[in-house]
Amino acid sequence: MSKIPRINELILSELANAVSREIALPDALITISYVECSPDLKQAKVGFSVLPDRLAGTALRHLKSSTSQLIGLLRARIKLRKLPHLIWEFDATEREAEKIERLIMNLDDEDQIIADE
Repeated sequence: MSKIPRINELILSELANAVSREIALPDALITISYVECSPDLKQAKVGFSVLPDRLAGTALRHLKSSTSQLIGLLRARIKLRKLPHLIWEFDATEREAEKIERLIMNLDDEDQIIADE
C-alpha cells in the first residue's frame, strides 16, 4: 500500500475517534466517511454524514469551527511533518441511497397495482 492511502486511513480513524469523543452536536450523530489527501499532502477532503441529515448545515458549521481543535488532536496522535488542511464535505451517499430505495419501492407498488387490475 502506498503512502497516501495509509495516511488517508490513519487520518480517517483518528478524526472519527476525535469527532465522536470531542465534537458534540445535540440531537445529531456525525460520522466521518472518507478522507482523501492530495498527492502533496497539503489538503485533505473529509467527507462526513450526519443523522438526521437535515442538520447537515449545522454540522458543517460546527466541524469548520472545530477544525483547529481537531488538528491539535491529530497532531498529538499522528507524526507527520505537516498535517493537511481539512476541507469538509457533506457526504450525501446515505441520502441518495434512501431516495433510490424509495423510488424502487414506489415502482414495486405500482407494479403490484397493475398486476392486481
